[in-house]
Amino acid sequence: MSVLLLQLAGPLQAWGSASRFARRTTEAAPTKSAVIGLLAAALGRERTQDLSDLAALRFGVRVDQPGILLRDFQTSHHFVTGEAAPVSDRFYLADAVFVAGVEGDDVLIDALRQALHTPVFLPYLGRRSCPPSRPVYLRVHEDLTLEAALRQEPWHAAPWYQRRHRDERDVELELLLEAAAEDGPTDTLRDQPVSFDPAHRQYRLRGVHRPPRANVANPAARPVHDPIAALGSA
Repeated sequence: MSVLLLQLAGPLQAWGSASRFARRTTEAAPTKSAVIGLLAAALGRERTQDLSDLAALRFGVRVDQPGILLRDFQTSHHFVTGEAAPVSDRFYLADAVFVAGVEGDDVLIDALRQALHTPVFLPYLGRRSCPPSRPVYLRVHEDLTLEAALRQEPWHAAPWYQRRHRDERDVELELLLEAAAEDGPTDTLRDQPVSFDPAHRQYRLRGVHRPPRANVANPAARPVHDPIAALGSA
């Protein structure tokens, strides 16, 4: 088993799991269905193709920079008739950064690694209007579990955000892991993809486990001033 880590950073992100009609919401963190869709696009799979191998990957997210919720009103007109469509409420996360990971078969993980370097279809962060601002691929771990890989990864928040926490040598980051049987009662989210076919999209409920937060070093922390150490070296 291997773990593939992704960096999801951009001016805007949108991770919907319950959007309906003219109201398009976003979750506070990336959904499994959207990340699996990103990986399927990198592989060049059509929406009607089988995705059971990708859906079987175990999924997890670390919240490196939560961002802020942004609400946008959008209008449009029919191209032929000129009739106005209903006003659409669309929600986004602005200035957010996440580390996402998938765990599974070594051969499939390696294929995904290669696809992210030369994607067939360009990746986007939940919606086509949300391109990534950094390379999506981070690294592959062949000797760590998904949770261990997320805990070990350096902090990827923006430098200005890290400086906001410069009085903290370490920061605690929220983890959201796909629940295993031994995790007991968990939250649920309808983001387990079954089919991306536009004619009949299907998603199932997925358990989400929240383990203790990851403790990660802050590279922008203030240096420790130790006058006793200076006297000892004099």
